[in-house]
Amino acid sequence: MADIFEEVDEQLRSDRYLAIAKKSWPMVAGAAGVALALALGLWGWDQYQSSLQAAASQDYDRGLQALSQGDKGIADRAFSKIAKSGPRGYRTLALMQVAGLRLGEKKSAEAISLLDQAAGLAPDKIVADAARMKAALAAIDAGMPLPQIEARLTPLAAPDRPYHVSAREALAMARLAAGKPAAARADFSALSIMLDASDAVRGRAQAALTLIDSGAAANLPAVVKALKALPEPTRPALPQLPDPNADPAGAQ
Repeated sequence: MADIFEEVDEQLRSDRYLAIAKKSWPMVAGAAGVALALALGLWGWDQYQSSLQAAASQDYDRGLQALSQGDKGIADRAFSKIAKSGPRGYRTLALMQVAGLRLGEKKSAEAISLLDQAAGLAPDKIVADAARMKAALAAIDAGMPLPQIEARLTPLAAPDRPYHVSAREALAMARLAAGKPAAARADFSALSIMLDASDAVRGRAQAALTLIDSGAAANLPAVVKALKALPEPTRPALPQLPDPNADPAGAQ
């Protein structure tokens, strides 16, 4: 008798599981379909990004080759194309390259705007600060008012920023040229003992301190001219992108 009840109970459980399976299989099938569609979508997006990466790499290389051959027109077109629609990393560097071409054309305002765009788009802090530093130096060369230059350089001169030595030196030069020898002296004094500053930077700082302390600051144009005759401050070089064939995601 017990065997009969067990068989009936087992049959009831089987019927119940079958009914549940019949009700739930559309949801299971739908979930599997969504997962498949998502996987295919991600694969398609990865392929699309890889194709953009390869195209941008070719255009960027074409631009560099044109620059090396002195053909600024071809370089401008190649870099401008990437700057409008390339992957993030290449687009950032292309904006910086176009800005360099605009500086050569004496279009400082446009160059500074392009560098500001590059800084906002940059994939990491080092590249972003390189663009900001170049924009600040272009602003100095363009004769931008000191408050605007200080607003650009002061954050870059913080000890934890990658180009803080160059920023501090540029800030000192700008303050000296603007008739603020006391503020400039404080900057040069800090540079002269800065452990991570190069020997050349410390040497220029010491020379500036000597000129200021000698009273030559009364003739600021002559002081700045004398300082500029010394070796140029180290300016941040354009970061190099990794080989896109080795790391397709490196410049996105």
